[in-house]
Amino acid sequence: MGSSGPFAKEREAYANDLADDHELIAVSAASNRSKSDQDPATWQPPAAGYRCTYATDWVTIKTRWQLAIDPAEQTASILHSCPNKPVDVILAL
Repeated sequence: MGSSGPFAKEREAYANDLADDHELIAVSAASNRSKSDQDPATWQPPAAGYRCTYATDWVTIKTRWQLAIDPAEQTASILHSCPNKPVDVILAL
């Protein structure tokens, strides 16, 4: 569809979102390749101590941008093994 579709401004805002600490996290090239476009249902960070943070950030970003959470993401085992704690979310746009 290119950059002129109905969601072009939203995609641009999402891609350039630096206002939320959950958005962009520097990782190694190897880690980025291993994750690819997978979500918490199919990929977990290699560092076990970071997995709940990753899953929480994922849900926070999805909520911030009002993106759908698919059934696989919703039932991801990592989400059910993490502490249930409130997260503040500021909606984008």
